Amino acid sequence: MTAEIKIPEVKAIMRDRKSEGEEAPTLVGVVGVVIPTLGNRPKYLEESLRSVIDSGIRNILIVAPETVNISQDLLSQGVTILRDPGRGLAAAINLGISQLPGEVDIVTWLGDDDSLIAANHSAAVDELKNSRKSAVYGSCEYVDEFGSKLFHSRSGRWAVPLMRFGPQLVPQPGSLLTRSAFNEVGGLDETLHWAFDLDLFIRFAKLRKGFAFINSPVAQFRWHADSLTAGSRKGSVREASQVSKKHLPGPLAKLCWLWEPILSWLIFQAGVRVNHLAVKKDTAN
Repeated sequence: MTAEIKIPEVKAIMRDRKSEGEEAPTLVGVVGVVIPTLGNRPKYLEESLRSVIDSGIRNILIVAPETVNISQDLLSQGVTILRDPGRGLAAAINLGISQLPGEVDIVTWLGDDDSLIAANHSAAVDELKNSRKSAVYGSCEYVDEFGSKLFHSRSGRWAVPLMRFGPQLVPQPGSLLTRSAFNEVGGLDETLHWAFDLDLFIRFAKLRKGFAFINSPVAQFRWHADSLTAGSRKGSVREASQVSKKHLPGPLAKLCWLWEPILSWLIFQAGVRVNHLAVKKDTAN
């Protein structure tokens, strides 16, 4: 049974609970997930929510427009809904993370059409706790609109230094961030439309503790025509190039014209290739 929920407006700002000079506390491992949505993909949203619940996470916060349709079954499992402030996706995620319960010390966000791989979630949490890093990521499976696997994007530890100069191969879906580090770097840049995850990860990479990595798929990224990344490929590639250039040291920033045009073209063509795979899979179905 599905219910239409009217959502009250919430106003909040990013708050840094870490005192200056204070070491980040030992992680308890309480995870909170924010799912921003426009509410126009209810089937995908329910699949996304169920994957989070199946991963054992009980601090789930949806940021949505004034109304959204959610099944009563999911609402009864601790899902909280906040009103989207209407300032863009990054602002919605920042609001959601700021409103997670105080005991949550590991945070992330998940697209309303993406899913966690429950079997590997606890391994990612354990790696983050044991490594005492600021964040952890794994690999990611790309699936089409029906959930059929397109390919497995196999990331590695090399992806962190590479993202400042090349493509963004640190998958955001399934990554986990310590809340203290997220607040320390100031959260997501709300002026960005697509590459705010790249910008955040580059800032995380500059922290002393940096990233941990597990060699397992931790999430599924759904590639379809309505997805933000797939549907706005040229804009996202252009913005990612601008973000990378912003974070380069001065001398390299002046020389990036040597590789950026070629790299941007290759990244765009990679997206075209994924589109072809998705279309071919859809035709076969």
